[in-house]
Order: sequence, then C-alpha cells, then structure tokens
Amino acid sequence: MSALLHHYDELVDHLRRRFGDRSFARDVMQDVCVHVLERSPRTAVHTPLAFLRRISTHLAIDRYRVEAGRRAHVESMAELPEPASHHPTEEERLGARQELDVLIDVIENLPPRCREVFIMHKIHQVPQAEVAQRLNISRQMVEKHLKAGMTACRARLPSPDPR
Repeated sequence: MSALLHHYDELVDHLRRRFGDRSFARDVMQDVCVHVLERSPRTAVHTPLAFLRRISTHLAIDRYRVEAGRRAHVESMAELPEPASHHPTEEERLGARQELDVLIDVIENLPPRCREVFIMHKIHQVPQAEVAQRLNISRQMVEKHLKAGMTACRARLPSPDPR
C-alpha cells in the first residue's frame, strides 16, 4: 500500500495520458486502491510501480468499456421517438364512447341467434367449436352468424382514419 501512496500522482498522470481525462484517472485510482486492499498479492512484488501500472491499466480499460457501453446506450435512447401519450384526450374518449354506443345498438338489433353467437364468441371469447356445441348448431353456422354480425358492425362504424 505504501507503493501506491508513493506512486499515486505518477499513476494518475499515466492514466490521464492514456485515457485523456484526469477525473477518469482519479476514479480508476480509487478502484486500484480498493483492488489492492481487497486482493493483496500472493507473492512478493519486486517492481511495485509496474505491478500498479498493470492493475490500473486493466481497471481503466474495464471502466472505459463500461462507460462507452453506457454512452452508446444513452445515445441510442436519444434517437428513439417520443412515446405516444397513454392518456386519451377528452375528444378521443368521447369518440370512443360514441363508437361503443353504436356497437351496442348494432349488437342489440342483430337477429336473436346471430346476437347470441356474436356475444358468446366476440364478447365472452368462447371458441367457435364450443359455441356450436352449446347452441347445437354447425360450426359453419357459427361462422355465418359471426360474419353477419361483423358486417353489421362495420357498416355502422366510420372507417378508420388512414394517418
């Protein structure tokens, strides 16, 4: 540890020259201090400055890679479009409510069997085969009723705005 204190400024200058930033070099030297305190060498170090340079260079490279990855991530996030608002405007809410009222009216005015099939499958999400079985009708008849219900709904709703 005394070698670290003795060569601290020299090691900071070495890292600053190599990586171009004095505060980065000081941050790395903090990591070096922690590293040396936590993992003291198992064998005697004959050239402490070379040993500390090697540790500081490796830790600096690791830190540089992590920071470069973070910068790249932040830059890529800056290129993303702004997220759409998750809160509909009052106008959008009113339009949705009006469409819902139209759909309710259309479904209520379907022929009874068609309405029953449509509600079971589209609203309660009962599979077509099960609808056919429950109502004792063919699967083709279920499809026919669903097609009629969808056609009625589409006829009464405004076509989507192609923006």
